[in-house]
Amino acid sequence: MTSRRMKVRVLTGAALLGSVPALVAPASAAGTHGGQAQGGAVVSVEQVADLTEQDVVGELKGKIDSSQVRYGVTAHRVTYRTTDSAGAPTTASQLVVLPKNGARHLTTVSWLHGTTVYRKDVASENPKSNDRLAALLFASTGRAVSAPDYVGLGSGEGFHPYGDPRATVAASVDGLRAARTVAHRDGRELKRKVQVSGFSQGGPATMLVGRALQQEGADHYFRLGALAPVSGPFDLSAFEAAAANDKIVKSGLYLAYFITAWNKMYGLYTSPGDVFRSPYDSKVETLFDGHHTTAQIAGELPAASKDLFTEDFLNKVRKPAGVLKDRLRLMDNTCDWRPDVPVEIFHGRGDKDVDFSHAEYCADQLAGNGAARRLTDVGDYDHNGSVRQALPRIVRFFDESAKPTGL
Repeated sequence: MTSRRMKVRVLTGAALLGSVPALVAPASAAGTHGGQAQGGAVVSVEQVADLTEQDVVGELKGKIDSSQVRYGVTAHRVTYRTTDSAGAPTTASQLVVLPKNGARHLTTVSWLHGTTVYRKDVASENPKSNDRLAALLFASTGRAVSAPDYVGLGSGEGFHPYGDPRATVAASVDGLRAARTVAHRDGRELKRKVQVSGFSQGGPATMLVGRALQQEGADHYFRLGALAPVSGPFDLSAFEAAAANDKIVKSGLYLAYFITAWNKMYGLYTSPGDVFRSPYDSKVETLFDGHHTTAQIAGELPAASKDLFTEDFLNKVRKPAGVLKDRLRLMDNTCDWRPDVPVEIFHGRGDKDVDFSHAEYCADQLAGNGAARRLTDVGDYDHNGSVRQALPRIVRFFDESAKPTGL
């Protein structure tokens, strides 16, 4: 990455609570209670990039339209307190990016990433990832950006509870609180209304976080400002059934990641041999430990579900029952509510990973609740191409939907 000189500041919890007052969160942000750090309390901050406007343009060149870039940015890897899928305390990491525009009050974007198997392929760690580029784009338009790695990815503790709604919302909302602390240290304030957007796995996450902010009082400071999900599997039951039937690209790998993660959380099987064919049953769980790249996993496992899973288990995915059915139902209804803010759903008809019908499914659920929404087809692009096409449109949508006054 093209960057200016990096600066590193690692802040211990003790420093946050005592000797460095400038880094203490404002009273309405994260703090402590009963001697224990609350969600969003900052553990450490490390600057990972200091870019001019021209640097940002260079990073986006050939990947994402850079015509809306206006400012240079500073980017920080931030570790903070949150909770895991069981509600137990843990730490997570994120990328926080601030614009170098001199503004004291900043609109905030929460950017929620897609499926990631290797813990270093996230915005806070990989400078060439689409998620790092998305964060740079949003920040270069004058916004603060919180791009959480979620639990178990980046430098966070434990395993990644892939698609778990509780952990997803916790890491995202606590990430906003931590971002507010980082901005406050810089003498800046984040406005209350948050513009939320996310890609693929981050599409349903966008709707979950939006609902938590609007309806569930997830934070007493931040409020929902706008929603812009991209290429999300909003009908997760249908998506996993399609993976079981080998009707999507890399179906076996998607399904294996999903099943191994959900087994850790919800107990879907007793032994890998109940689910996976030999010899894959002896190594599949190890491969999805967060320390293997997508290429390494693809080199060890067949791409087709029919070659990786037992037929009996595939039938259980096609017609789920019990805990699997119950948990899937929650993720089939992330759009089944009425946002009181502008919503635009983005998807590409060329997407072979997540079918365009998922965007229509989400739009229909929103319409059924009387919500105003737009559905935008970004064109004949594949899964990763669709988000690159969507991002500049999301900036314009957020510009249109932003309130002109107030924090």
